[in-house]
Amino acid sequence: MFGLRSAVRNAAIVRTAFARTAVAPSALVQRRLYSEEVEETYEQFTNRYVKFFENVDDQFELQRGLNNCFAYDLVPDVTICEAAMRAARRIDDFATGVRVLEALKIKVDKPSQYEDYLQALKPVMDELGLVTKEDLGL
Repeated sequence: MFGLRSAVRNAAIVRTAFARTAVAPSALVQRRLYSEEVEETYEQFTNRYVKFFENVDDQFELQRGLNNCFAYDLVPDVTICEAAMRAARRIDDFATGVRVLEALKIKVDKPSQYEDYLQALKPVMDELGLVTKEDLGL
């Protein structure tokens, strides 16, 4: 078992090993270099997630996609929400369809924006038989 004594001894050995090297200790630290991220426009973001939700065929992928989509510092477009709700209906997941609307309510800045989203999504909600959490009495 490792105790405090062995931890101190190991730290002393590492310090001694660094002192013997001709290279500075910071040069010995392995660094991971990430490739530069390419920024995408809002339209590209929207198209990427609409295509993703059009191809979802199980609940895990749908929820993973929603988590990733709503993790960005923006409110998803109406077309993304529509595609996500259609995907939820396609895989017969009523609860996730309602959660899309819940996530929108949390993500928007003002209640009036949420109402605008609900008005824009009303035809799709009626077509798919989805209601808000408030309509369910929860």
